This record gives sequence, C-alpha cells and structure tokens, in this order.
Amino acid sequence: MTQASDPRIETLLAHGPGRDAASGGVVPPIQPSTTYFRNEDYALAADGHLYGRDDLPIPADLDALLARLEGVADAIALPSGMAAIAAVFRAVPRGATVLIQSGIYWGTTGFLRQFCPKNGLGMVEVDATDAAMLAAAIAREKPHLVFLEVPSNPWLRVADIEAAAQAARAAGALLAVDATVATPVHMKAASLGADIVVHSATKALNGHSDVLAGVVASDHVEADWWHAIRGERRQAGAMLGPFEAWLLIRGLRTLALRAERMAANAQAIAEFLAGHSKIEAVHYPGLKTHPDHALAISQMTGGFGGLLSFQIRGDAAATLAVAGRLELITRATSLGGVESLIEHRQSVEPPETGMPENLLRLSVGIEHVDDLIADLNNAFAAI
Repeated sequence: MTQASDPRIETLLAHGPGRDAASGGVVPPIQPSTTYFRNEDYALAADGHLYGRDDLPIPADLDALLARLEGVADAIALPSGMAAIAAVFRAVPRGATVLIQSGIYWGTTGFLRQFCPKNGLGMVEVDATDAAMLAAAIAREKPHLVFLEVPSNPWLRVADIEAAAQAARAAGALLAVDATVATPVHMKAASLGADIVVHSATKALNGHSDVLAGVVASDHVEADWWHAIRGERRQAGAMLGPFEAWLLIRGLRTLALRAERMAANAQAIAEFLAGHSKIEAVHYPGLKTHPDHALAISQMTGGFGGLLSFQIRGDAAATLAVAGRLELITRATSLGGVESLIEHRQSVEPPETGMPENLLRLSVGIEHVDDLIADLNNAFAAI
C-alpha cells in the first residue's frame, strides 16, 4: 500500500514542495534576494544561505521535487532545455567520443555538431531505433556518452532504453535520455536504465508557454561527472531565477492532469488523421501502425504523449495552406503547452536536415478534442 511519504505522482505534484512553515501558507513564497546577511561572528545567518547563484530557496525546493518526480537521488533546474543538454556535454572529457541518436530535435543536433569539434569531442550519429545497430555502434565506438531522445522530435520514434543501457554499460559508457516529449508521467527513463535524464521544462513540465527552464536528473550523485554537471550551475552561473522556479513549481502541480488530457487528445487526433484521405502519413507511437508501437507500450504508461506529426498529401504550398487556415490551433514553435500549436518544420530547419516539405508537427493541448478535430477538418478543405 502506498504511504503518505511515498505518494503517487498525481499527489506528489499537487502538493508540490509542501507548506511554508514560516507563514503557514500552502503555496511556497518567493525569495528574490541574491545575497544573505551574516551574524556578528560572520557566520551565515539563515540555513546556510550565502548567495543567489548557489542556493536560492525556491530553486532548491524545485530541485527536490524534480528528483522525486523522476524517482532519482538528485536533479537540478537550469535556464533552458538546451542549457541542460549543454551541461551534460560539457561534463564529457576532451578526447572522448559521444554517440548521438539521429533524427532528433534539430536544435540539439545542430548545437552538438558545432560544440563537439570545438571542444575536442568525437561525435557519431546513429539510428538508435534499430537496437542491434545501436549496440554495434556502441561496441565499435566505445563512447563516453550515448544520447537518446525518446520519443524523438518530430518523428516520434521510440528507442529501446533498456537495450541501450545494457549496451552502454558493457562498453563503459553513460546513457543520457532526453524525455521531454514523454514527461515523467508517461515514462521514467532512469527506471529503464538511463544514467542521466534531461527535460526541456519549458515544454509540458511547465505547460503554460511562459517559462524557459531545463532539468538534468540522475541517481549517480557521487560520480565525478555528476559533480561536473552540477558545477555548470554553481560555477558557470547557469541558475534558474526564483520567479521562474516558482512558476515551474506552479505548473508542475497540474502536470499529471494535463499530460493525461493531452495524450488522450493526441491519440484521438492521430486516429482521425490516420483515416483521412488528405493525409499521407501520421507519426505517433500510440497508433498500432507505428513501427515502434509495441516498444512504446512496454516503456510508456498512461498514454504516449501530446506530440505528433503528420504529412499532407501535397507539396509545401498545400501544407502551408492547411496550417494557414487553422483558427483554433496556433501557428507557433514549441510544444507541451495547454494550447495546441502547429509548426511547419521545414520552415524552421536548415535545408541539410532533409525535413519533408509536407510535414506538420502538432503539439496537442488540453482543449476539447472535438474542437481540435473540427479545426483540422476545416483546414483540410484548403487543399
């Protein structure tokens, strides 16, 4: 039986960091001070607080909540999802090799293609959705770090985390997983074998399109590489401010409800699109026709996330005409918010990525699903 000290995820999130003992408030206060006074003997006066870059109270509460959410020993919040990814790769020693999943979020791939050679790292990209190919690449390259994105963005492919973890351990490598699309509600990557879990908390964790934040979490709190990652915040100053931390805590309170609704909406929309005559292909792991559907079922619980992509039967002009006719679904970058957003990925990626001209990425929000389907159906009349 679950005890009060070990609540289920919905209860954990609803209560957040708990009550404020000083005031009795059920909502945590914001302490914006960047520095803290000392007593006459120059001892730190209040709970050892020294300076804002080190240990602001609200970010510390957020860290503890994020660690419990992921089911690991430690977590840190950083100013963005890319800051979180950068912190992980800056902890890789010079001269090492990193193995990166291909076909993931272009912001990550583009950054790493520049970062790795500038910082003395070898970089190998591989199709991680082929478990045998991935294992062979890990054994051959002997990387220091393997980096996956599960499910991937925008193709929604699902790599086998347990198989990747086994191959990584055999080669003495670390496994990092960006689980932004899944959220900890649907998948806990650390329980599947990931050494490091990364999130862009800007997305579903916050869920309201008003905070930039990132998360890195791990169980390996004594490892030198974890201390190096943590050092990105303290020594390098990649600190999340108190107001952003407070907003993220507030957003997290409803994460379980939002994730459940978004996943249910996305499933219904994916099934609608899959049967539509003007749609060429739908990419969503909740569909039985998806190549990774069985694996997604084994790794994810309670749904398959709120992100999907689909391809129009037509060229770029037809695809943009569909996006342009949408009235409820907003044409904007990002994902995971309460409002549904659509993006023509080819318009925001460089030509070398080979993104199809007819692909639209849809981040499904918490609106009534019938309204979203009606909006899409109306837009398809444009072609």
